Amino acid sequence: MKQNKTTKIRMAVVRAAAALFVCSGLFSRCANTTTPLGGPKDSLPPVITSMLPLQGQTKFTEKKIFIEFDEYVQLKDVGSEFFVSPAMKKKPTLTIRGRGVQISITDDSLKENQTYALNFGSAVRDNNEGNVLYGLRYVFSTGESIDSMIMSGYVADGQSGDSAGKTLLFFYDALCDSIADYDSILFNIQPDAIARSENNGIFVAQNLKPIKYKVYAVQDKNKNGTYEPGVDKVGFMDEYVNPAELPGFAYWVDSLRNYPTADPQIYLRLFMDKEFKRQNLTASERPLQNKVILRFGAPKPEIKSIWFDSIPNDSLVWEYTTKGKDTIALWFNVSPGRIKDTLQGIITYMKHDSLNVLQPETDTLKLLWRYVESKEEKKAREEEEKARKAAEQAGEEYIPKPKANPFGFKVLSGNEINPNKTIPIEFTMPLVSIDSTLITLAAIETDKEGNKTETPVAVRIEQDTANMRKWHISGDWTSGGEYHLTIPAGVFVNVARQANDTLSADFKIMEKDKYAKVIINLTGKTPESQYILTLKDKSGNTIEERRNVVTGQYTFEYVPEGEVTLRVTEDLNGNGMWDSGDVIARRQPERVETYTSEAGDKAVPTRANWEVTLTTDMNQMFAPITIENVIAKLESAERVRVSKLMEERLRKAEEAKRRGEDEENSGGGGLSIGGALGGMKSKIGSVTNAIK
Repeated sequence: MKQNKTTKIRMAVVRAAAALFVCSGLFSRCANTTTPLGGPKDSLPPVITSMLPLQGQTKFTEKKIFIEFDEYVQLKDVGSEFFVSPAMKKKPTLTIRGRGVQISITDDSLKENQTYALNFGSAVRDNNEGNVLYGLRYVFSTGESIDSMIMSGYVADGQSGDSAGKTLLFFYDALCDSIADYDSILFNIQPDAIARSENNGIFVAQNLKPIKYKVYAVQDKNKNGTYEPGVDKVGFMDEYVNPAELPGFAYWVDSLRNYPTADPQIYLRLFMDKEFKRQNLTASERPLQNKVILRFGAPKPEIKSIWFDSIPNDSLVWEYTTKGKDTIALWFNVSPGRIKDTLQGIITYMKHDSLNVLQPETDTLKLLWRYVESKEEKKAREEEEKARKAAEQAGEEYIPKPKANPFGFKVLSGNEINPNKTIPIEFTMPLVSIDSTLITLAAIETDKEGNKTETPVAVRIEQDTANMRKWHISGDWTSGGEYHLTIPAGVFVNVARQANDTLSADFKIMEKDKYAKVIINLTGKTPESQYILTLKDKSGNTIEERRNVVTGQYTFEYVPEGEVTLRVTEDLNGNGMWDSGDVIARRQPERVETYTSEAGDKAVPTRANWEVTLTTDMNQMFAPITIENVIAKLESAERVRVSKLMEERLRKAEEAKRRGEDEENSGGGGLSIGGALGGMKSKIGSVTNAIK
């Protein structure tokens, strides 16, 4: 297709910019020409002195490339840092030769008429101080020209919203649609170009063609250069993108974090897609006399029927024991004396056949169990036998020590209780009976003389909706009040016919004036729109979560001092949970946004006895995503980061002065906004925009 004049000029401009990127490694010392303060320690990265063959070769047929530096270098993390775009049949090998690095290419690795880029990441560093040479790339073409289009973008985690660094970007020619099904490209075809995001989630993909691409992002967890569902997070663009048709973008080098960055042209959100797993019964175990475990190859097995000899079907207690619901525990609600040591069973369930179609399958089960004495039990038995013999020899009556109650449980709470929450108790086995009428809760009041009086308070106990072995105790708490809980022996009985001993605990209710209150005034897109509000502390731990939220006011009490963030999930299907995406179905994950103040700060300060009100409009928070919005958010977050960095450095400088140290030794010098941002931006798109 014939190109018009504007497109040709545009390509020339971007090609010139690409040359700057490619050669960035050659001039890595331009910004650091003076000797660093504090001594002669080398803080500069290696400088390239020669490349053989030269950078940018066309009709490339060589099998070895040698890059020489002005000092001895070392290679580090080659497996994760070095990658080739596009991938070769066999990845080139890197070896140190004198003051250089030799790249060896196998005979059949190169395709015809293909531009290749060798990306070294942070793999090359000097031999003495380990100073990293960032941005080193070697580009060549087996054809007559080098592809020179550029595209920038931003990758973020779809659920947390955090930048997704070190993520691979796969670019596929849109013509792949005629070769493979749309949803199978990522699995069956090698990408036509590869890029990688920096730690801030920004990537600059170079040496692209002026064609339409499908773009995927893969957070390559095991660093094998391929996408593995259920292991690697993935993201994708809904539409094709052509670098020649995108608006220009700004590019600059972040001198503090030592890598190039840019204003993005495209935006991708990562999610964990479900891995297809064949359904089959992979294992059956019997860890306890009254417990059988069935393990399946895929989640949520469909069991048509199951039978065990000597165990009535209505005596089976079912429990999913894994989050993915691919493992089932079957507890026997019968007395231990009725359970055979060898159990015969039959199970019929839906299993995938060779064509991955679910078909009924019947398997026989044979489950053995025998008691195995533990080391601790053996030691206790031997000590008891020794004590018995000693008593007999002394002519005394031997009275054995009482054995510990095997009834197992744990209380998942401390001595100070949030009145908006419960006291959770998790048992090691499912319960078969509870006499809640015997549980007592008393409020304790202490007078001036120290005398205590107890007043009965209503108490409730409820089973957890997600964990059948977990129960919650709650009452009508009073802020700052002290309480005494008593659970008499025999209230709880589990499937093994074991019962609890007497349990008692004293605890105190949190005092409101020692905590903050956060009020959320929320306006939904529509009256029916549902959201999930998640309040998190500074460390990212969830303080409290509200689900099925609609337009209205919501109060979070007993919020600890410090800083909190408010995450809002757009719950499109109203199921009370964040739904991931699906590559095969081409479905993006549900959006999650973080409340941001007008000043651009996501952190909300909280103090004891404070009341903080946040007003959120979902029409604004979940407005359609545009690149302009993404850039604005990134710039706002960067301003906040730089501001906090300046404050921290100024604080350290003040501390150093108070200690009588000079500013140079303390390392607490001031910081300018320009320095934090890495200096001036190079406007790659400025000329392009002018000629449109």
